[in-house]
Amino acid sequence: MAQYIRLRDYILQTFRRKAFLLSPSEHAAERYQPVSLARRLGAETVGTALLLATVVGSGIMAERLSGGNTAIALLANTLATGAALVALILTFGPISGAHFNPAVTFTDAIEGGISWRETPTYILSQVAGAILGTISAHLMFQLPLLSLSRHIRSGRSQVFSEFVATFGLLSVIWGCSRLRSSAVAFAVGSYITAGYWFTASTSFANPAVTLARAHGHVFGYSPCRRALVHTRPARRRARRDVSVSLARAWLAKNSTGNCRSAWRR
Repeated sequence: MAQYIRLRDYILQTFRRKAFLLSPSEHAAERYQPVSLARRLGAETVGTALLLATVVGSGIMAERLSGGNTAIALLANTLATGAALVALILTFGPISGAHFNPAVTFTDAIEGGISWRETPTYILSQVAGAILGTISAHLMFQLPLLSLSRHIRSGRSQVFSEFVATFGLLSVIWGCSRLRSSAVAFAVGSYITAGYWFTASTSFANPAVTLARAHGHVFGYSPCRRALVHTRPARRRARRDVSVSLARAWLAKNSTGNCRSAWRR
């Protein structure tokens, strides 16, 4: 009992010292310690892997349990993905910014959120994490580790769908991060959940996800040579995404904070 009382007093004293004796600037310095590049890359790799494990694993489970009802399978896959996005952004946002997406990293670099020197390493970590997540899901469901998808998704409608999905995703991220950063995780999860249903492509909006999901043949997978990755419309879509990011940066140049710091609050 005496040990319990001493432990309780120690915890209370520690709390009071941190809560009342530190100045606001000291609190801020303690809370926002610089994070090393290695830790940030690790967070991007693990976070992207968990995201893909959720997307792929829930797709496999939904297909097995839906009894051939594609709408039910898509709904299950949608809810799991949206919920995982919220949880992962809240978890890894304070460490790496929780990009999990080369498109987000690239546009963040354009707006000065991360340095151009770090951008390639972020993207490589995301791609590696996406492939690891896909392999993990296949292992959990006793499927071949990697296999080329045979689902054909091509054509202008798919390209335009991904343009709309990516435009909306970047708008949601940067709009919320500048004006209400605490809502970013919920806004992104909600948008992707909706995007599954209002876009013809089921709203991939993420090159790492597209590449990783090309290496499997279960519910909702993309083809290994999807038009969005290997065609001229894809390059035009990338240029338009950059233009959108530049336009948003100009429109929001008087807003408080930059994207990276707001994303991590």
